[in-house]
Amino acid sequence: MNLLAVEIGGTKLQLALGDASGAIRVRRKLEVAPGEGAAGIRAQIARTVPDLRREGPLAAVGVGFGGPVDWRTGRIRLSHQIEGWSEFDLAGWLGEIAGAPVFVDNDGNVAALGEARRGAGVGRRTVFYVTLGSGVGGGLIVDGAIYHGAAPGEAEIGHVRLDRDGTIVEDRCSGWAVDGRVRAAVAAAPGGALARRVAASPGGEARHLGPALAELDPLAVTIVQETAGDLAFGLSHAMHLFHPDVIVLGGGLSGLGEPLRAAVAAGLRRHLMEALVPTIDVRLTALGADVVPVGALLLAADRLGAAAETRR
Repeated sequence: MNLLAVEIGGTKLQLALGDASGAIRVRRKLEVAPGEGAAGIRAQIARTVPDLRREGPLAAVGVGFGGPVDWRTGRIRLSHQIEGWSEFDLAGWLGEIAGAPVFVDNDGNVAALGEARRGAGVGRRTVFYVTLGSGVGGGLIVDGAIYHGAAPGEAEIGHVRLDRDGTIVEDRCSGWAVDGRVRAAVAAAPGGALARRVAASPGGEARHLGPALAELDPLAVTIVQETAGDLAFGLSHAMHLFHPDVIVLGGGLSGLGEPLRAAVAAGLRRHLMEALVPTIDVRLTALGADVVPVGALLLAADRLGAAAETRR
């Protein structure tokens, strides 16, 4: 079965061919130009899909989209980062280009499916995934399937309030938020490894945290601890409500590795009711940058199978 996976994010666009097991055979990674809006992304997809179809006819397409969607219809509700997606019929448009049925879900849900079935959550009944990228999103998997609430979304951990003033997890833990933390910190304390790296290569400042941590830079350690503390507070609500077997950290910031994972786990211990503390299991993504494409392949196979069963 030849399946197509599409990942549409705020800064990333990936297309991949694979099979129902989630194995990727061919991939295309494209740059997103935010200034060109949704029309620019659609133009890239329209150019790439016909090329991929030369590998063979498509049975179905799975899409992980960075924003609220109506998964039943494949219509985008809106994008918080790219203009021009609101109320767009992505499934209908892409179906005409791909010549196959298209199944769309939020990228956090799709990534969670990938990690639960092929990654860090394998063997666990309930898996909560959180992505720390240009935004913050999440997904909950129960018994190998995406948990869906009422449309257009669920598991929106990035929009969980951290205080009564309206500060949300995304305001503190997204890539752009951590960029801001780094800029403010090095402006106040210009010495040290982190400050030197930022001065030498400004822009996307969060990318300098990993190398600075390796040099034991105290400013980098503080920023990671603060970010992890905010994330742990937000995740404590998910733990109290759903008590997943495992929490998986993904997205670009998860590349900070064990220092981030350990700090989030420690933060959860401070915020959880005592009975839940022994059950804390926080893991780093096992699929990395492939998490959404792998999940999208699984999504396409699952929905195609469900549609076939419905027709019987």
